[in-house]
Amino acid sequence: MLKLYLKIFLIIICFSSKAQTDDKKGTGPKDKTFKEQLKAEKFNRKQAREQRRKERAEKKAVRKYQKRLQTKSVLKRMKQSKKKSERYNQNKREPFFIRLFNKKKKA
Repeated sequence: MLKLYLKIFLIIICFSSKAQTDDKKGTGPKDKTFKEQLKAEKFNRKQAREQRRKERAEKKAVRKYQKRLQTKSVLKRMKQSKKKSERYNQNKREPFFIRLFNKKKKA
């Protein structure tokens, strides 16, 4: 009788330990392998690059359209102000002759 109880006890222990390992295996997200992670990162970089290209192209098209609407004199003034702003942003002074012949402001 003792052998029978011992066999049943061992069988129950074997099945319960197997059930516990099966539960751990099936729950939770699957772990990605290193190659899968690299592949996913590469795909994300490619998507981001495409998105930036589209945005840049959109901005360029809008700028081109706005520029096309302007008259010749306005385009010239825009070009001059762009040059001037670039010079200011680079912390450079105006050229010598421009400073020499500018009208002096009265204080």
